[in-house]
Amino acid sequence: MDIRLQLIVDGHCDTLTAAPGQNRDIGQNSGHGQLDLPRLAAGGVNVQFFAAFISPKFKDWALKKCLQYIDDFYLLLEKHQEVIAVAFNAAEIRKITAAGKIAALLAVEGGEVLSGELAVLRMLYRLGVRSITLTWNGRNELGDGVGEGDAAGGLSQFGRAVVREMNRLGMLVDVSHLSVQGFWDVAEAAGQPFAATHANCHALCQHRRNLTDAQIEHLAKTGGVLGLSFVPAFVHPVKPDLNSWLEHIDHIASRFGIQCIGLGSDFDGMDDYLPGLENAGCVYRLAEELLARGYSDEQVSDIMGGNWMRLLTRVLK
Repeated sequence: MDIRLQLIVDGHCDTLTAAPGQNRDIGQNSGHGQLDLPRLAAGGVNVQFFAAFISPKFKDWALKKCLQYIDDFYLLLEKHQEVIAVAFNAAEIRKITAAGKIAALLAVEGGEVLSGELAVLRMLYRLGVRSITLTWNGRNELGDGVGEGDAAGGLSQFGRAVVREMNRLGMLVDVSHLSVQGFWDVAEAAGQPFAATHANCHALCQHRRNLTDAQIEHLAKTGGVLGLSFVPAFVHPVKPDLNSWLEHIDHIASRFGIQCIGLGSDFDGMDDYLPGLENAGCVYRLAEELLARGYSDEQVSDIMGGNWMRLLTRVLK
C-alpha cells in the first residue's frame, strides 16, 4: 500500500491565525510553524481544513477579524493556485485532488463571529465557510464552552437555531470546545451528523477538551467523525508520544468501530508537539504505524481520510 496515493484529510489547523503573526508565507517551507504547502505535500495531506480562529481578545470585533482571515485565505489560494484550490463540497474535493492539488476548506472557530444573527451565518456560507466550531472554551451567544467548567450550560435558543440553519445550508457543525451539555443539545437539534474536528478520548486522557465514550459512541452511531488531535495535552497526561496517540485509535476501534475516526491535527495551534508528529510533513507516518499495528489497508484508508469524505459527502452542499 503506497500511503502517498491515499486521500488524507486533516480536519483542523490554525495556520490562518498563526502565519500572519510569524510573517511567513505558507507557500514556502520556512522552518517555522508546523504547516505549509510543501510540508502538506510531503506528508501526503491533500485535503486541509483551515480555521479562522476568533481569539477572545477579538470578541468585540469578531466579524471584522473573521473577514480579514477569510481575505487572507483567498489571497493564499490566489498566490498558490497551481498547488491549492478551495473546495465547497465533496465533489469538488475529489476533482481538485484528482488534479494533483490540495483541496482547502474554510472553517470558522468561534460562533461569536455571528454576532447573534443568522444572516451573518448565511453570508459566511456565501463566502465559502463550510464548517463552524460553535464555541471556543468560553461562553458566547450560541452556548457554553468547556472552559465554563461545572457551571457550563448547553446551547442557547440561538445556538439551536444556528445548528438547524447550518444543516439546511449544508455546513458541518463542529462541537470541539463545546460543553458536554452543549454536545447533547447539538445531538438533539441536529438533523445531520456532526463532528468534533480536533479532540481525543477522555477515557485515556482526562482533559476537558476530550470526548467521553458516550459522546464518541453517538458520533459512531450517527455517522459523525472525531478528528483525533496531535496536541500532547489531549493525548496523555504524563507521556504523550506517537504510541499513546495510536492508543486513542485502538480505544475507539475496539469499542465503537473505526467508522468515526479521522485526523484533526490542530497544527499551528499548539506550543508543543508529539515526537514523530512535529509537523504536517510527518502525517504519512500514521498510515505506516496503523498498518504495522494490524489495521487493514481499507481501515487505514478510512481513518486517514475516507471517514471524513463520507461525512462531507453527506453534509456539504
